[in-house]
Amino acid sequence: MDKFLLQQQVLKRLAEDLLQAEQAVRAAHETATHEENIAENKYDTLGLEAAYLATGQVRRAEAIRKALANWRQFRPRPYDVKKGIQLGALVCLVDSDDKQQHLFLGPDGGSMKLVSGSQVISSEAPLGRAMLGKCEGDEVSIKVASIQQQFEVLRVH
Repeated sequence: MDKFLLQQQVLKRLAEDLLQAEQAVRAAHETATHEENIAENKYDTLGLEAAYLATGQVRRAEAIRKALANWRQFRPRPYDVKKGIQLGALVCLVDSDDKQQHLFLGPDGGSMKLVSGSQVISSEAPLGRAMLGKCEGDEVSIKVASIQQQFEVLRVH
């Protein structure tokens, strides 16, 4: 898999997400400021609720803009065996049931499943943190809720 193509897929997906978030901001703002939603008494809270929703949508859009900026600046490097898995690595993990998963370790804000079947995860995610510095053949272990999950690093690019 080509890291540049994966990065382009992430950027396209984030741009689509930003467009949707901006549309949601506009819709919530219009609802919050529409004259029919002016409170007539203390129990009439539709306008207030829409204002809270608009604020949340603005924060979501800003988080997506930040993720887009991070991914635009991101330059994945070739895998260095001496450093082990680092940001930009393409990793194939296998679990105890021989189920493989292909992961692309990227900057924050890009956790998503791509069309290629690869999963993009952040180095801040528990699995991402656990993989840092590991090499092919190493074990990666994370605890999710009360369940311990074990993986073996099959390949790294």
